[in-house]
Amino acid sequence: MNFDVLIIGTGIAGLSCALKLAEKGLLVGLVSREKDPNISNTYYAQGGIIYPQREDKLLGSDILKAGSHTNNINAIEILKENGGKILNEVLLNKVEVDFSRKDTGELNLTREAAHSLPRILFKGDFTGREIQTSFLNYIKDIKRFPNIKLLQNHTAVDLLTPLHHGISINQRYEENKVVGAYLHNREDGEIVKALAKVTVLATGGIGSLYLHNSNSDGARGDGHAMANRAGALLTDMEFIQFHPTTFYNRNSHRRFLISEAVRGEGGRLVNCNGEEFMGKYHPDKELAPRDVVAKSIMEETLETMHDCVYLDISHKDPDWIRERFPTIYEHCEQNKIDITKEPIPVIPAAHYTCGGVKTDLKGKTSLKNLFAVGEVACTGLHGANRLASTSLLEGLTWGYLAAEEMAQDLNQIAIYPDDQIKDWEVSTGECDNALVNQDWLTLKQTMWNYVGLTRTKRRLKRAEALFREHYIELKKFYKHSNLTDNLIGLRNAAEVASLVVQASLINKKSIGCFQRKD
Repeated sequence: MNFDVLIIGTGIAGLSCALKLAEKGLLVGLVSREKDPNISNTYYAQGGIIYPQREDKLLGSDILKAGSHTNNINAIEILKENGGKILNEVLLNKVEVDFSRKDTGELNLTREAAHSLPRILFKGDFTGREIQTSFLNYIKDIKRFPNIKLLQNHTAVDLLTPLHHGISINQRYEENKVVGAYLHNREDGEIVKALAKVTVLATGGIGSLYLHNSNSDGARGDGHAMANRAGALLTDMEFIQFHPTTFYNRNSHRRFLISEAVRGEGGRLVNCNGEEFMGKYHPDKELAPRDVVAKSIMEETLETMHDCVYLDISHKDPDWIRERFPTIYEHCEQNKIDITKEPIPVIPAAHYTCGGVKTDLKGKTSLKNLFAVGEVACTGLHGANRLASTSLLEGLTWGYLAAEEMAQDLNQIAIYPDDQIKDWEVSTGECDNALVNQDWLTLKQTMWNYVGLTRTKRRLKRAEALFREHYIELKKFYKHSNLTDNLIGLRNAAEVASLVVQASLINKKSIGCFQRKD
């Protein structure tokens, strides 16, 4: 379990980083908590990926506008300068992702909300799935990359630092650095030490902390919590983007995403009375930024006293709808909605984490030998709100750039001695799943009701008190229970939920996707 680089997470950011490192001949450990490493937020992405072109002079201003002009200008410039070239090299020329093309063979480009022009590559309404499966199949070919070891069904427990996990007091005085991670093998329950010269967090966001969300179950803040415990800086944790349109189903908490592209292709939002309403809230109507559309939908549901609103694309040609949005069409059909004839019931849900582990513009965190890429990281690219379809390009770009950066110094870094890091102390107490599941439900409901789309001091203070008591009890329970993936995730989620509350209490200014009602 010794690697040049240990990458935790197998979405587009982790895969991009692994590919570049493996091409340089480095030994890479690639960790997924899932049996099927395809399962990630990348897999569930529907809309598409921005394809920057030199003649596109409006991309930067669109990102800034969506982010309420709070973005890191330098990060935007890096995305504009490098994103298109990296997408060409990796996704088009190497992985050969099957993006939609015109009859001439030319790539098809679509437009989404808050974009000034069509600049987004897509594959039907399952772009993320197409990218994820193509990319993973490419890099896990052992003949092509025998130096990538895929550790699926392994959950990262904690980052290893001599300060926290050294066997002697003298190690506390060393420079704080990350030397690998404890990994929980979900098949046999064993906790192993994976040591590495450099460790990369590519663990995704925190959407599944919310009762209603569009994310994979693994988006529970594992990377954020591990980085925080190790001593890394986190920033912008109050900026949680809610996707305006997810399928409304009374019987499910994980919301099926109704892609931004449906509105980009002419879908109209109507209330329960069949009335178009977005013109009341913003001149761009359905193509307004996500935070505006999400807030408008919530206002409309309150005004009409109805559980949801409706997204209508039925005025388009039925065959075109089925071809352009096959996954959405199929999901709605399974729920007895024919989108070629009737509107789709929709409601906002937690979708994307704009903040995260603070990094520089090459993926370096504040901790030595720890990088973070993708949604778990925060370069400031998104500012207070994310422009649609930037996330896949961000993960691809910074995974690649971080790999180039760390590869320059790896020869000067030695793997930390295994015998100087403690073995995991196994607890034998039974993990009571009834307690764990109830704690999860309490956390998700509290985040949705008190730390959701709009927040107030009173709600946040109530959440703060609940989480404080919850975390104290959870620490005792965690210490004396045998580990399970669900318990590891709950511990991390409780820690990250508190970070979101604290950031929300500090920031008293409503901006972007962050709204203080008071």
